[in-house]
Amino acid sequence: MENFKFIAIGLMAFGMMGAAIGVGLIFSALLKSIARNPSATQELTKGAFIGAGLAEAMGLFAFLIALLLLFVIQ
Repeated sequence: MENFKFIAIGLMAFGMMGAAIGVGLIFSALLKSIARNPSATQELTKGAFIGAGLAEAMGLFAFLIALLLLFVIQ
């Protein structure tokens, strides 16, 4: 049973990897959008930061679950 716990913790890294890829895609699209329409920078930046925050939250939730599996659940 202990082995499965460590496998699950390793799989939680995919959640953090997905968050990192998501944030990269969000800001890549932001830069492309600003290059096409510089006058809409304010609106685009606000939406990008909200999206990046939500993507990072998913990564932090995955990290939190991994820590709970490691230290709390026996």
